[in-house]
Amino acid sequence: MHCEMLLDAFRAELPLLERMKNIVLERLRNCLDDNHIIVAGMEARIKTEKSLTGKLELKGYKYHSLDDITDLLGVRIITFYSDEVDLISALVEQLFEIDWKNSVDKRKMLEIDRFGYMSLHYICRIPEAMYHDPAMPQLNQIRFELQMRSTLQHVWANMYHDMGYKSEVEIPVEYHRNMSRLAGMLELADEQFNRIRKEINDYRRNVQSLVASGNLNEVPLNGDTYRSFIELKPFKRLADKIAAINQAELFEDSLMPYYKVFLHLGMKTIGDIVGMRNECEEGAYQLALLQLAGTGLDIVANSVALQNICIVYILKQGFGEAGLLRFFISLYGESDYHAQRAQRIYEQARKINIV
Repeated sequence: MHCEMLLDAFRAELPLLERMKNIVLERLRNCLDDNHIIVAGMEARIKTEKSLTGKLELKGYKYHSLDDITDLLGVRIITFYSDEVDLISALVEQLFEIDWKNSVDKRKMLEIDRFGYMSLHYICRIPEAMYHDPAMPQLNQIRFELQMRSTLQHVWANMYHDMGYKSEVEIPVEYHRNMSRLAGMLELADEQFNRIRKEINDYRRNVQSLVASGNLNEVPLNGDTYRSFIELKPFKRLADKIAAINQAELFEDSLMPYYKVFLHLGMKTIGDIVGMRNECEEGAYQLALLQLAGTGLDIVANSVALQNICIVYILKQGFGEAGLLRFFISLYGESDYHAQRAQRIYEQARKINIV
């Protein structure tokens, strides 16, 4: 009779739980967005009547009212890395009221030689300061469960649930042992992903520091270092000078496509690019004078500076029209127009003695 009363109360509160679910998910998404945190997934579910019935059949004596059941609404945040769980939990503590007595960190419950389920469970309430509807005061009274765990911890939890947890069939000891070994492997993988990410972040910070310091001959050329380099706008002075030929407006476009050009040209360090710029900057400007004179163009792409530097470098290296053709194909892809363009620019370069 008591269990049936709880089920009746549950059915009556389903619309309220649905409203809670939407509020909690919206606030969590906004919080993560505001803090520039990307997660692998976020999900919420309201307990089914079948699941609640089973829970009450086993433990109905523990619950005096529906308010005593803390997981009628369950929310889960799945992070890419295990160390992000603590970061997100700190935000959750600022967002919701936490019932610390009933919250549990299962990551700290395993013995040192055991492996298994690892997740952080908070029992929460929606604080009135965050959301309050006088017509529905229960929104600030009903508790919900918020689980936070990494992707690999989530994989383990799902496998363990499917193969053993809450199963009606007792699993033999040897299978439990194999599952424990697998849990250990996933835990190790989680730690290694965290370590690798930290090392990559440290490497990127070191590269940015080297680029900013001007020690460019020590900076190897790769996608990260090149991106940091162009953020310093190393070709802006020449671009401004070229735009001034016609008093034109500079149109900002990406210089990232030139990264593969530099690789094809055999550049090894950021210092090699700087050396090329210093050697070819004047020739690139003279070429732009010839190209723009009398055209009346009032908008010029900022990439024209780097493009002309590359053209001058290619010609100074003796690669001729064929080198220019390869340059345009590398930069823009195959096109019948590239051969004509390479021939025209080669002739322009001859007029100003670049070739």
